[in-house]
Amino acid sequence: MTATGDPKEIPLAPSRILVVDDEPDIRANLKDILADMGYDVDTAANGDDALALVSGKAYDVALLDLKMPGMDGLELYRRIKKIHSATIVIIVTAYTGGDTARAAMAAGAWEIISKPLDFSQLLPLIEKALAQPTIILVDDDADLCDNLWSILHDRRYRVGVAHDIAQAEALINERDFNVALIDMKLPGGSGSDLLKTIKARRPDARSILITGHRFEVDGAVGAALQKGADAVCYKPLDMDTLLSKVRDLTRSH
Repeated sequence: MTATGDPKEIPLAPSRILVVDDEPDIRANLKDILADMGYDVDTAANGDDALALVSGKAYDVALLDLKMPGMDGLELYRRIKKIHSATIVIIVTAYTGGDTARAAMAAGAWEIISKPLDFSQLLPLIEKALAQPTIILVDDDADLCDNLWSILHDRRYRVGVAHDIAQAEALINERDFNVALIDMKLPGGSGSDLLKTIKARRPDARSILITGHRFEVDGAVGAALQKGADAVCYKPLDMDTLLSKVRDLTRSH
């Protein structure tokens, strides 16, 4: 484990929202309204400034203008997704029917909303996005993570991805979540180690263990289940079974 000492439960923090738009009035208005609602709001005028913020802070929702000088909203979203895959992106554009807008949705943007902004539409949309169940997926198989991210995202889950213990601990520290999907064998430690950290820092979260080594780690899986893991799924994954377990655990959470 990379952490030292006894891990402590992490208190909930206000939801973080990033507003990226090259129009100063839109940035200012959105910041004022969202801050009055209790959100932690940052703004950026372009993609480069936005990425500088994202590199140091995980946002729950990002409102991205589609058409901006330099980096457009689609490219910005693709880069944000690589840094914080659980950030929900809402594209703001006057061109909702364009090819770029459709490409943004295909890339995984959560919703598109048209300009001029209708706040009676936008604010409930943000609340709905934040209410979606959140999952953290911890596995060193990048292809598996990409596949699971797409499957779960299509079912309206928010999914944060980590490939080793250090990345997983950063995810646990930065956001609350409903369910953790944890590979039993990880660079830098084991799924059992990570489960202990989750139980200490996010005691309400549920967990599903994932392993492709049914016989080799049966003892470890059994011990982890006794210590609070909620379920186990074996590779190759049966998606219907996994999705059923995720659905049940997010509801119980």
